[in-house]
Amino acid sequence: MNIDLKGKNALVCGSTKGIGFAIAQRFALLGANVTMLARNGDLLQRIVRDLHTEEGQKHDYLVADFSKPEQVKAAIEEKINAHYSYQILVNNSGGPAPGTIMSAREEEFITAFNSHLLSSHYLVQGVVNSMKQGGYGRIINIISTSVKIPLKGLGVSNTIRGAVASWSKTLATELAPLGITVNNILPGATATDRLKQIIEGKSVKQNESIDVVSEEMLAEIPMNRFAQPAEIAYAASFLASEYAAYITGINIPVDGGRTGCL
Repeated sequence: MNIDLKGKNALVCGSTKGIGFAIAQRFALLGANVTMLARNGDLLQRIVRDLHTEEGQKHDYLVADFSKPEQVKAAIEEKINAHYSYQILVNNSGGPAPGTIMSAREEEFITAFNSHLLSSHYLVQGVVNSMKQGGYGRIINIISTSVKIPLKGLGVSNTIRGAVASWSKTLATELAPLGITVNNILPGATATDRLKQIIEGKSVKQNESIDVVSEEMLAEIPMNRFAQPAEIAYAASFLASEYAAYITGINIPVDGGRTGCL
C-alpha cells in the first residue's frame, strides 16, 4: 500500500508539537501541502520551513487560539475566502488539565468545550464546501481512548472527549452522502508533553517518584511502552488516503492494547 497525498491540501491543528506536529510532518512527507494551525505564530513561522518540500509542496500556517473559537472561525474563513480549498482536516488540540470531575470548575468545562468541540465545528463548517466541490474529504479527529472507557483523574477530558466523539459520529452520518469521511483516532499514552504533565501530576498526588508512576502506567499497556507521536501519524495518514474512502464514523484506538473493550 503506497499512500500518496500529492496534490492534497491538509489543515493540521495543534501542530507545533507532539501528535499534531508528527502528523504535519508525515503528511508533508507523503506529498501534501500542509497548513499548520496553532496559537504560537513565532514558533509556527520557524517550524513550517522544516516541513518536507521535495515534491514541490507549499506549506503555510494560521494563528488562532483554540480556547477562543471566534479566532479559529475568523482564521479559516479568511483562508477560504481567499479561494484556498482543503481536502483533509485534522482536528487536534491539547487536552484539559488533569483532575477529578468533582473538583472541576465551571470555567474548565467551558474552556474545554470551546477548544475541542466548538473550534472543531467551526473548522468543519469552513472546509466542508471545498471538500464537497473537490470530491474528496477526510476529517480526522484526535481524541482519546477515554471515549470508550473513562480514564481516572481526567474528569473534564473524559466529559468533553465523549461529546466530541458523539458530534463526530453524527457528522459522519450527515456527510457520508457527499463522500466525506469523519473518523476519530484515540491515542493511548503517547510520549508527549501532555503525558509528562499527567505523570508529574500523579507523582505529586500519589507522593511517588516519576519513575514509579511511569512504571505503573506502563504496566497497564500490554505492549509495555508508550506510543511515539509518529505512530499516531501513521494511522492519520491511512485515514487521510484514498484507501480509507469507505471507512467513516469509527473510533480507532492506537494504544498498545490498553483499552479493555472492543
